[in-house]
Amino acid sequence: MANEPHSPSAQAHPALPISRLRESFTGRVIEPHDPGYDEARAVFMGGIDARPAVILRAANAEDVARAVEFARESGLELAVRGGGHSAAGHSTVEGGVVLDLRGMKALDVDVEARTAWAEAGLTAGEYTEATGAHGLATGFGDTGSVGIGGITLGGGIGYLVRKHGLTVDSLLAAEVVTADGQLLYADEEHHPDLFWALRGGGGNFGVVTRFKFRLHPVDAVVGGVLLLPATPGVIAGFIAEAEAAPEELSAIVNVMPAPPLPFVPAEHHGKLVVMALMAYAGDAEAGERALAPFRRLAPPLADLLRPMRYPELYPPEEEGYRPTAVARTMFLDAVDRGVAETVLEHLRSSTAAVRVAQLRVLGGAMARVSAGATAFAHRGRRVMANVAAFYGPHDRAEQEAWVKGFAAALRQGDGGAYVNFLGDEGAERVRAAYPGPTWERLVAVKRRYDPGNLFRRNQNIPPRG
Repeated sequence: MANEPHSPSAQAHPALPISRLRESFTGRVIEPHDPGYDEARAVFMGGIDARPAVILRAANAEDVARAVEFARESGLELAVRGGGHSAAGHSTVEGGVVLDLRGMKALDVDVEARTAWAEAGLTAGEYTEATGAHGLATGFGDTGSVGIGGITLGGGIGYLVRKHGLTVDSLLAAEVVTADGQLLYADEEHHPDLFWALRGGGGNFGVVTRFKFRLHPVDAVVGGVLLLPATPGVIAGFIAEAEAAPEELSAIVNVMPAPPLPFVPAEHHGKLVVMALMAYAGDAEAGERALAPFRRLAPPLADLLRPMRYPELYPPEEEGYRPTAVARTMFLDAVDRGVAETVLEHLRSSTAAVRVAQLRVLGGAMARVSAGATAFAHRGRRVMANVAAFYGPHDRAEQEAWVKGFAAALRQGDGGAYVNFLGDEGAERVRAAYPGPTWERLVAVKRRYDPGNLFRRNQNIPPRG
């Protein structure tokens, strides 16, 4: 497929029975009676056990167009699956059509121009490993198995957010199959309204088949895990140091019971700790200086910070890991000692074996982009907070109530929401992800490109608001 702007109409395909669809589909058509169906329908999150009528594992953009037309003309609900990490279960659908992009993993890296065309079936880890071979990177999140499509379309907040901004700040163009079966090229000059909406508005406007990303020179970083005792002073001090740190440093702070990992001293297992995931994207000596204040907050319980290749920040995924958790996301304006005490109080009150309050300091390059430049409008927020509890077979309601109470206790003014971390929380929470005029503008774009709301299995923006 050419890299130049184009928007050809896909050839019209009449509504086809699945048997006929097999004849025109290059990729795999998987029905419930086919071998591998149960494996193909499984998603990352536990507790989600949908049985689609058909799974269409596309091989190319033409397959995507056929799948979209099949869903539209059959009336079956359509789910689009990349990495399958949707906490709301949007990566699959009961009795409908799953368009599975995992067969589309082509990656074309232009080292000289520092750009990459990436098909939507790639994971963040696969992309990062491949571009890392050239000492280049695009910032995604903190989990390698997440699909690049979902995280990009929602914004993308990860280890490079303060140095290089959100994932969408590195998005240069996209190729998109829209609800009418057209393949459109979108960038700042071609379909600029669609391109604006794709940068934070989620999967509401079509199926992105390829992304063109800017690559940044990120070879070695100084990073890893720093484990500290969880006290109000350490938590508040950590956030203060992270805000004052050079923009090269991004940190993800998890206040949680210490897991029984090999590097955690046995006497601390199950006790509340600050487990910080840190990355300094710059010179190693400068990185050590930037990390020193964090090490001085308290004697570290474990210090795994070291120079490493950037892709090493994505550890191998645990085979068969399917977590069951309830969570809430919001933005905070400050994390002082009082907030830290609230965090510890609620974590101590939980009965969940695994519960966490995650704090991510923002700012830097992310904050220098204007709120209206992309559909991700939370540019001025200082800290993103996420609270979560893992549940078992019989205590989901209890953990859900705890998470809601914890989130309410942390809320500061208009808490907002990060769309990539929303679960199945209702229309009001989706609206909170798009403050001010962003919502009305997204509705207008939705009305233009998907007036029938074919792409509704997502954090939905209805075409009529």
